[in-house]
Amino acid sequence: MGGFFGVAKSDKCINDLFYGVDYNSHLGTKRAGMATVSRGIFTRSIHNIESSYFRNKFEGDLEELGAGHSGIGVISDTDAQPIILNCHLGKFAIVTVARVNNVNDLASMLMKKGQHFCEHSHDIVNPTEVVGTLISQGNDWVDGINNVYRHVKGSCSMLLLLDDGSIIAARDKLGRTPIILGRHADGKAYAATSETCAFPNLGYEIDYNVGPGEIVRFDANGITRLQAPLDKMQICAFLWTYYGYPPCEYEGRNVDVMRYSAGEQLAADDDTELDFVSAVPDSGIGMALGYAWGKKVPYKRGIVKYTPTWPRSFTPSTQERRELVAKMKLIANQSLLKGKRVAFCDDSIVRGTQLHDNVRDLREAGIKEVHVRISCPPLIYPCRFINFTSSKSDLELITRRVIADLNDGDHNRDLDKYATKGTPEYNAMVEEIRKRLGLDTLRFNSIDTIVNAIGLPKERICTHCFDGSSWD
Repeated sequence: MGGFFGVAKSDKCINDLFYGVDYNSHLGTKRAGMATVSRGIFTRSIHNIESSYFRNKFEGDLEELGAGHSGIGVISDTDAQPIILNCHLGKFAIVTVARVNNVNDLASMLMKKGQHFCEHSHDIVNPTEVVGTLISQGNDWVDGINNVYRHVKGSCSMLLLLDDGSIIAARDKLGRTPIILGRHADGKAYAATSETCAFPNLGYEIDYNVGPGEIVRFDANGITRLQAPLDKMQICAFLWTYYGYPPCEYEGRNVDVMRYSAGEQLAADDDTELDFVSAVPDSGIGMALGYAWGKKVPYKRGIVKYTPTWPRSFTPSTQERRELVAKMKLIANQSLLKGKRVAFCDDSIVRGTQLHDNVRDLREAGIKEVHVRISCPPLIYPCRFINFTSSKSDLELITRRVIADLNDGDHNRDLDKYATKGTPEYNAMVEEIRKRLGLDTLRFNSIDTIVNAIGLPKERICTHCFDGSSWD
């Protein structure tokens, strides 16, 4: 998905910027970058982070970046950022957390109007440059950002670093991804972030949640609202079930509290006999703790994550290598598992390949029964909005492959029935997934349970990947 951090201080900002961006590192996979401004002069650094930690790549750049009092940075799973542009509005740097589904159409439209693009990666026009170019067509900053909202299909949240040192934060028009503003305890700095875990250790407190479509401008002295929030919101449910770091919160709802509640609720009507509960680390831990509490059985680490040499399972460029790394990372604890009946809690099942391999390893370790409990409902629809999965085809989802087999090859028929918990179609799909993965039992949470655990009204949460609902 990606995450960003921006800061404006009364003194040099580089330390806060460096560590603030680093706290977003779990959100992106490919590129990272930072830009600062000092007396109208921008300094930028971008690195590939596919095979290295963010901080290892950028420590050598801090002195060069260090003169500015304001800066923005990003962890991206798509394009190289920040982009620096100069237009009639002024010179600015921009970072985005976005999925621009129509980027090629937008680029063609702009080129027909005489625009050109300098930033390319693998012959693809850089989406952030396209967004910046759309902004430059506006009569002012607000008009330019609304031009982005009008044209982008998908989602786009952004931070703009202006040459006067102020920062504009603009959240996606439907609020699919968050922006949270923080105020430093000394009152001499403000920051914006995708992940609130960036704030406490840097001395910031949450000050304000930017609303959907809202545009604010801040500097070291305070925040000015440029555009009020819009009425509709579709914040992604996966921020809580998968993406978010446990101590983070969005819309005032803590990630780990949500995961704990989702596990506890799933356990409430589960009569499966168990010896203990384990998590598929890391995003399954909060749910597993809640599920263990709800079931009144012990929580133990039946699977342990090995991270010293393989910190990120999604780093390699191919799915085959990602699966090999994922296998190396998760180690079954044979002494705990042998002869036991264990429930394993995880955030989701996408393709099913990794879980299938994990189950095989558990069987080899001598486990008696493997029960899997999933925090979210089955994924029926690929994400169209925030790059949750990189699926090129619906059939990469295990649910759609199963639906195709159940429907004589038609993977699009009766999807509403397969997405509704308790229907004959839903039950048949879950049972077939259970068989294919070699599980003793398999259960998913319902959409109602997820919504209840998050604590926001259903109409303000995007559940498209579960039920196909969406507001474009």
